[in-house]
Amino acid sequence: MSTTPARLRKAVLPVAGLGTRVLPGTKTTPKELLNVVDRPILSYIVEEARDAGIEHIVFVTGRAKEAIEDYFDHQIELEAQLLAKGKTDILDIMNAELARAGEMSFTRQMKPKGLGHAIWCARDIIGHEPFAVILPDVIVDSQPGALKQLAEVYAEVGGNVIGVEQVPDSETHKYGIIDPSSHEGRRYAMKGMVEKPARGTAPSNLSISGRYILQPEIFDLLETQAAGAGGEIQLTDAMARLMGQQSFTAYEYEGITHDCGDKIGLLKANVALALKRPDLGAQARAAIEALL
Repeated sequence: MSTTPARLRKAVLPVAGLGTRVLPGTKTTPKELLNVVDRPILSYIVEEARDAGIEHIVFVTGRAKEAIEDYFDHQIELEAQLLAKGKTDILDIMNAELARAGEMSFTRQMKPKGLGHAIWCARDIIGHEPFAVILPDVIVDSQPGALKQLAEVYAEVGGNVIGVEQVPDSETHKYGIIDPSSHEGRRYAMKGMVEKPARGTAPSNLSISGRYILQPEIFDLLETQAAGAGGEIQLTDAMARLMGQQSFTAYEYEGITHDCGDKIGLLKANVALALKRPDLGAQARAAIEALL
């Protein structure tokens, strides 16, 4: 007899990373607050979470990341100036991004021990319920949002749901790769996964792409997880262990992924999303064509 999956209400955003791939731009600015067109990367991520029905977002931060918390708070002087100048359109946009009462929590990852450790740091705030993980430097340009697509699959099948996308076979050694046992349309039953497999050994070309829905039992496994690739506690290693106890479904979401933690990826995101904007698209295209 099937049961209805527990409701998905919470998401973890691991934002403690130093952003070394986009230095020196991240020397004093968190990489999550770097701009894509006229909004920080994190603005797109929070919007995606809210659109998927997430009610509580847990930010796992680190040192020098206070600006992230400030971004979702009031800036009284700025708001007063905008109001006095009649710039209510900009003020409305800013106010829409503010944290709602009780919507956001912030906890620290004291040492950079990897993504798995960062997720484990949120265990007491998440509690014993399913939760989403969204990598905060990956924007997925899609409608509906990538997490909403995963949430719809989760509502049908329960268990753990992982967002994936196809990558060239020559690139699989750069990513976490799933080992599918069968598939129906965009859904894949999973029998395994591996983090950054050696060239020529990947079980598929489906890479794990920064969107997850996980069951809380992952926290017990992360607590005892040994360091893996890169000497860090890898989330994929703990998920592979959890797969022995629970079902995992991979979903190849519809959308275009932009890795904004990479200099060229960030540039491509700016260009692609600027061109799509009704208010900026024509000017952006003209400016780009003038440079080529």
